[in-house]
Amino acid sequence: MKFGKKEMSAFGFGAIGKDMVYALSASFVMYYYQDILGISAAFVGSILMIARVFDAFNDPFMGIVVAKTNTKWGRFRPWVLLGTVLNAVVLVVMFNVPQMSGSSLKTFFSIVYILWGVTYTMMDIPYWSMIPAVTDNAKDRESMSVVGRTCAGVGNALITVGTVIAVAALGSGNERKGFGIFAIIVAVIFVISELVLFLSIKETKSDEKMQTASIKEMFSSLFHNDQAMVTVITIVLINTALYITSNLIIYFFKYDIGGAGWQGTYTLFSSVGGASQILGMMIIYPLLRKFFGNTDIFRYCLISAITGYALLLAVCLLGFAHNIIILLIPGILVFLSNGILTVLTTVFLSASVDYGEMKTGHREESVIFSMQTFVVKLASGVAVFLTGIGMTLIGLVGNADTEGEIVAQSASTLMGLRLLMTIIPIIGLVCAFFVFRKKFILTDQKAEEIALALKAKKEGEFDEA
Repeated sequence: MKFGKKEMSAFGFGAIGKDMVYALSASFVMYYYQDILGISAAFVGSILMIARVFDAFNDPFMGIVVAKTNTKWGRFRPWVLLGTVLNAVVLVVMFNVPQMSGSSLKTFFSIVYILWGVTYTMMDIPYWSMIPAVTDNAKDRESMSVVGRTCAGVGNALITVGTVIAVAALGSGNERKGFGIFAIIVAVIFVISELVLFLSIKETKSDEKMQTASIKEMFSSLFHNDQAMVTVITIVLINTALYITSNLIIYFFKYDIGGAGWQGTYTLFSSVGGASQILGMMIIYPLLRKFFGNTDIFRYCLISAITGYALLLAVCLLGFAHNIIILLIPGILVFLSNGILTVLTTVFLSASVDYGEMKTGHREESVIFSMQTFVVKLASGVAVFLTGIGMTLIGLVGNADTEGEIVAQSASTLMGLRLLMTIIPIIGLVCAFFVFRKKFILTDQKAEEIALALKAKKEGEFDEA
């Protein structure tokens, strides 16, 4: 089957649309329901954690359902399109809440957010799983993965950078109205992007069996592969730190930095942070790789991220937070380091697959990489739960029912906010550093030795056959 630029572009366009939706939900649901609608942060955080943990456990089930699908349009594309339409509708409802309060609002939020997670999984699992079904060329498959991940980053960046400014403009200062209109725009882009994908890419009949992993299989593989276990624990700690920051930073700019132009300052900080993350992945990491091993780079980046958080706390405590130039310095350190850490955790998971095969004789690539999605969602759930509990404890008062006027927070609340978004991430990253340094053994040399040994073993088995 021919697979060219049109198909590759459609796949990338689909990634942009779906990650715009994911980023809007992941980064702004807490803010919308707590700060704008007035639900307690602890309740929002609890529901977000429950929904995301449920969603993580739902992934393998959805994989099984998709694997059993057989239609004239293929196995995957119908689920992508159906999941997209349903998820877009739920997204619009989630950010266009009718007038209600109290237990009714809490019930509405609980139901609609869980539905959002279920419908997103409905399209996300088949989106990534369709790669072997649309081309049998190994190079095309690798390119699809790279294009998909890169374009997903673009979609995420568009939301991170543009949401606050767009909401302010669309709502003319009314954030509730602005979020409602913006959600409709994002939903439309989402549907169009996946419709283009559906019409542009054709599935072929494939004898390859779709690989799905149960929760039991994932944990069993971890317990028999100590290096995969170390990598997964490290991913949870790093992502928890990052998600705590991404959920709290908007509160920091709105209430601590404040001022009439806080949206512009937030957007500038987010833009530089996003650019730093991409710079780290695409330029700084390949440059460092010429001089250092992956395990050394990983440790250096953890130290760099910890230093960035410590500098951010120092800037706040010393009264320099209103100077955006000074504030950008720790921000660049944190986001640039995180970009490289994201690349390296994937590299280490790949190395742990070879290690597991050498140790047990079984190669469990699909199972190990299924665990990556699972733990990222788990980390996200833990982070939003800690964020919600933390904001309730420090007494942060939301903007609900103030007709757009920014509520002044007490000095103790602002201090608590600064500590929440720096100390907890520092603790998580320090734990990650020591776990990794003490337990991870797959240096570049060790990983190469294992790969060569496996290759020699397979060649020997082939010769005997």
